[in-house]
This record gives sequence, C-alpha cells and structure tokens, in this order.
Amino acid sequence: MLDTPKLPERHYLNNGHGLKSWLLTKDHKRIAIMYLISISAMFLLGGLFAGAVRLELMTPEGDLFLADTYNKMFTMHGVVMVFFFLIPSTPAVLGNFLIPPMIGAKDLAFPRINLLSLYIFWLGAAFFFYALFAGGVDTGWTFYTPFSSFSSNTNVIPTALGAFISGFSSILTGLNFIVTIHRMRAPGLTWFRLPLFVWAHYATSLIQVLGTPVVAITIIMVFVERAFGFGIFDPTRGGDPVLFQHLFWFYSHPAVYIMILPAMGVISEIVSTFSRKTIFGYSFVAFSSLAIAVFGFIVWAHHMFVAGISTYSALVFSFLSFSVAIPSAVKTFNWAATLYKGAISFETPMLYAYGFFGLFLIGGLTGLFLATLGTDIHLHDTYFVVSHFHYIMVGGAIMGYLGGLHFWWPKLVGRMYSEFLSRVSAILVFVGFNLTFFPQFILGYMGMPRRYHAYPDEFQVLNILSSAGAGVLGIGYLLPVIYFLWSLKRGEVAGPNPWGASGLEWQIPSPPPTENFKVQPVVHGEPYEYTPHVAREANLV
Repeated sequence: MLDTPKLPERHYLNNGHGLKSWLLTKDHKRIAIMYLISISAMFLLGGLFAGAVRLELMTPEGDLFLADTYNKMFTMHGVVMVFFFLIPSTPAVLGNFLIPPMIGAKDLAFPRINLLSLYIFWLGAAFFFYALFAGGVDTGWTFYTPFSSFSSNTNVIPTALGAFISGFSSILTGLNFIVTIHRMRAPGLTWFRLPLFVWAHYATSLIQVLGTPVVAITIIMVFVERAFGFGIFDPTRGGDPVLFQHLFWFYSHPAVYIMILPAMGVISEIVSTFSRKTIFGYSFVAFSSLAIAVFGFIVWAHHMFVAGISTYSALVFSFLSFSVAIPSAVKTFNWAATLYKGAISFETPMLYAYGFFGLFLIGGLTGLFLATLGTDIHLHDTYFVVSHFHYIMVGGAIMGYLGGLHFWWPKLVGRMYSEFLSRVSAILVFVGFNLTFFPQFILGYMGMPRRYHAYPDEFQVLNILSSAGAGVLGIGYLLPVIYFLWSLKRGEVAGPNPWGASGLEWQIPSPPPTENFKVQPVVHGEPYEYTPHVAREANLV
C-alpha cells in the first residue's frame, strides 16, 4: 500500500515570512507567483472592459455608452490584455517557475534582473492605471498615427509609456531565459534532450530581445511627435503615418508568437504526459519553434494590404504569410501523431489541450483569408479580424496558459484542485468562447466594421449570441479562481509527480525547495520516455 503523500517541511513558500521577504526575494519561483497574482488582476480588469463592450453591443442603437466612452472601453481592453496579460502571462509565470527545474538549475542566470523585471512590469502598470483614472485613452491598442500623435485629446502619453516600460520587463525576461538555457543546463542535458517547453521559451525569448526594442523606439517617436510637434508620422507636418504601421507591426506581429509559442510548449508537455508517449518528431517540433520565430519577423505587412503599399510587395507578404503556417502545421500534425494509439486520459490539462487544438486550428485557417489579397480587402477592419485574432490569442494562448496552470498547479502549491469543477470550467471556456467569437466571423463577412458602438438592426441577433457567450466564458474563467484558492488549504496533497510525468521538475518535492535540487542531477536518457514499469528516475543519478 502506497504511503499518503505529505507536504515537505521546507519549501519556497514558507522559506521566509512577511511581505518584505517576498518583495526582496531572488527566488524565481516566488517571482513567478507574484507575476501570477499581478497578471491575474490585469486579466480581470481587461475582462471587465470586454464585458462592457459586449453589453453595449447587445442593442443596435449604442445607448449604453457615448461613442467616445466606447472607444476608451475597447482601447483599454486591448492595452491591458495585450501588453499586461497575453505577452507576459506564460513566460513570466510558467517560464519563470519551470525553466530552472526543467534544466536542472537552482535559479535563473540573473536572479536580481529577474526581480527587476517584475518591478518594471509594475511600473508600466502604474502608468497605465494613471491613464485609466485620468480618463482613459481612445486610440485603439495599436496607437495608430496621426490620431495618437496629434488629434486624440486623451491620455495617450502615459498609456504609451506604460506599454514602453513594460517592454523592458519583457526584454529582461527573454535575456535571462536565453543565458540560463545556454549556460546552466544539467550535465547530460543536451539541446536535443531539452523539454519542448524550454525550446518554445527559447524561441520566444529571441523575439522578445530582438523585436521589443523596435516598438519601444516607435512609442518614443510618438511621444516626441506628440510632445514637441515634430513631423515623424503626422502628414500635415511632413510625416508618414504608414511608417508607423511598418514599425509597429514589425514588432507586433512577432509579438503574436510571443503570446502563442509558450502555449505551444505547454501543449507539447501535456500531450506527451496524457498520451504516455514520446513526442512524435521531437526535433521537427523543436526546430518549428525557431522557424516560427524567424518567419514572424518577415510577414508584418500583411496587416497593411489596404494601407497603400505596392501590389508587388503585398504579393510577397501574402506568400510569406502563407509560409508561416508550415511550422505551425508541423506542430499540429506531430501532436496528432503523438496522440495516435496513445494511452490517452482526460484529466483537465488534456481537456484544455483539446480545446487548444480546435480553437487554434480555426484561428489559423481563418488567417489564410486575411493573408489573401482579395478577401482581405473585404474583411479588413471587420469583426472577422476580431474573431480571428481572438481565436489565436484567447483560444490558443489562453487555453495553453490555463492548461499549463492546471498541469503544474500541483507543483506550484503541492496540492490538487477539484477535478470535477476544473473539467466543468474547461468545458464552459470552450463552449463560451465559440459562442462568443464564432458569430463574429459571420458578422465580419456580412460587413460589420469593428470599433463601432452602433450598427444596423440585422446584426443584433448575432451580437446577442456573442454577448451571451461572453457571459458563459466569464463564468468559465472565474471558476479556476475559486477552486485554486480552495486548493491552497483544502486540496489533496499532490506528491512530487501526481500525473506520472517525465521531466526533471517532477523529480523534486511539491512545492519545491528554494534551491530546487539538493544534488546536481545528471541526465542520461532521452526526453519524454514512457515505459510501463520504468520511471523517469532511471535516467538520473
């Protein structure tokens, strides 16, 4: 009879008490927990703005908010979700917590810089909250010029500075991950023995370090033009607004992969664990992460097919945009091949993985319509774009993030959550998401433009369906808050490896000690080895 698992006497959560011990910590795990609390608060705020938008759109007349207020609502929703949730969520929380134990390290390469990145994130959020309480901003999350640089009378500068400052948090996190993965792997942990979660974060870090400075410079130029009247983007002053779009999307399209690549890494871990199989085509999946990072930098102008770029350059960018689907397809087909004839179980993390497959597939396929010149002209700036974006970002990135949070929650806190409630939550999220955003594909095809608070009567039924789905989706997102908090005191003790997963992080206690490993592990086996009677411990000495 197996012994009942017990919480370790000493772990990172009880190694030092009081607020000061947390605010001055250099432990990557505590920093990850503080990121988790911070971005969860931002996610809640962004969700409230989204709920206000959906309430407005239940009636055609635009009778809940004035047009200016509605503009601020969708702008603040986009700024919060993109810059303060989607970009930092999986890397700052799961990447921060898991990369060191996954590679056999005691911490990240630069613990103080890791803590600094958290403070910088908070500083950027403070600028955003200042703008919020000072009346908000109405430019849209893309800050398109010359509206943002000249004609908007709202709080553009503090909002843009908040995004600018938070970008440095992203850069420092990416730099830390790159150095850690290069220099601190356990003996025997070669590049092709790394977990695919680590490969995904390595590719993401390259985008963070190389791409984020571009948008930072762009925001500074908006600030200079707005504050000092220089003619950079404003055509009435000799500037070029299309230049802003080139600079903004050169970063912001790769930023899509900052959001989605870590989620893909999570899905690889979940699929392997809950099918009890080695990832099919491991090296192809690993290199596809790097390929996505590279392709992400050369497709930015597909956002600009109607912005006046030449037909020939549009054709080139259309072709490149189709090409970026290839490495994503490699991952998808390899995950499907891994599941084939696997011993599949349907715990909550696997439900989120299945949800990811369905939603990301729809998001990816509908992206082809926007990469095609003829259809993009009709669909540009309609609700079709809104739906496509959310199928990738919410349906892909957040499903992966929630799947990872459920998968590694026992490792974070040492306790299990309610399996029944978590399955209900996963189903509500999937159903609510489709009910919210699939009608928007139809609305966009029918010609409803985005960012309008009033619309023709014939669009009302689909908008009511979308708003009803948002309510279901909101319940699905709130349930994890309840059962995760419940699990902290009343959840069943998890033990080191409740899922029977492979990987070094599952060979240490839950919650882990501050130093992660008492003895430096040495890796001898290949990744994702599952045999009926041999555990991963056989690969360690």
